[in-house]
Amino acid sequence: MEPQRNRILYAGFAAAVAALLFFAWLANEMLEGATLRFDSFVRDTVHSWATPLLTAAMRGITQLGSPEWLILMSVILIWRLAWMGRKRAAILLAVGAIGALLLNDVLKVLFHRHRPDAYFGYHEPLGYSFPSGHAITSACFYGVAAAIISVRMRSRGAKLLVWTGAASIAGLIGFSRIYLGVHYPSDVIAGYAAAIVWVGAVRAAYGVWLRRIN
Repeated sequence: MEPQRNRILYAGFAAAVAALLFFAWLANEMLEGATLRFDSFVRDTVHSWATPLLTAAMRGITQLGSPEWLILMSVILIWRLAWMGRKRAAILLAVGAIGALLLNDVLKVLFHRHRPDAYFGYHEPLGYSFPSGHAITSACFYGVAAAIISVRMRSRGAKLLVWTGAASIAGLIGFSRIYLGVHYPSDVIAGYAAAIVWVGAVRAAYGVWLRRIN
């Protein structure tokens, strides 16, 4: 069990470092204006797919990454985990969720990128654009939730299903932000990269904590 735990820890650390380097590169490209052509091309392409039905679906899906929804779900899941006696998992989820919110706020102020014009008369969110807060917080919440839910599963198929579901939800939320026009594609990509860094850091800290108390 120990060698396997070490491999998972090292793999998570490597993924976090790679994501951090990618985020730094993408942020630099954004600041230099090098992402504008890519952003415009993707925005125009996605917008060309618009239909009333798809717009209604994206308006609903984007709510799954809203702060109100994620805070509510985090509180419910943390309470449930604590009630089941899984206090460590509850703490892990709380740290992951709160840290993701703080990280999003700090990065937005640091880069202060103005938002693009929204489509479909969608309400323009307040705050800056880079990185996407929906991408960061949804990837962190659904990713950590998937880890907590799947950790005690013995079936690889069940674990794969849980992780596929979490990744799909987070991916659709990011796509909805591009579709609705409230974020540039590079904002969303950067949000996912930042989420990987944060989740990797939390996972590494959690692994060290478990070693000290065991």
